[in-house]
Amino acid sequence: MMSAPMPEPTPVSQPFWEALRERRILIQYSPSADRYVFYPRTLTPGTLADDLEWREIDGAGTLYTFTVARRPTGPSWVEKMPQLLAVVEWDVGPRVSTELVDVEPEDIRIGMRVAPVFCDEDGMTLLRYRPGNHD
Repeated sequence: MMSAPMPEPTPVSQPFWEALRERRILIQYSPSADRYVFYPRTLTPGTLADDLEWREIDGAGTLYTFTVARRPTGPSWVEKMPQLLAVVEWDVGPRVSTELVDVEPEDIRIGMRVAPVFCDEDGMTLLRYRPGNHD
């Protein structure tokens, strides 16, 4: 079986990937805009402020949207069907594209609480989500 393509960390995104390896989630925060930012970048969107700093978040969030992919998008995913592709909205604001794990497709609901899961694959740690505790 082919291995799936893996993300390629850049100098800008390296702190995010290193934190995942340590089972932590670090994303950027702009003090001047008073908001969290994701994906990693060099300037704050909207204001272009250069005050972005890395802050740890707990990763808790809500399922914003999802799709159940029943056909592989490439040879490396043939063994991993169905793929539960999702967008999670973190409690701190930004959204992240991810995959759901530990859930059956028929049990997925938009708005459900989700919790982070750190998955080690091919030398990288990926951030996935499973159904979480109801607050």
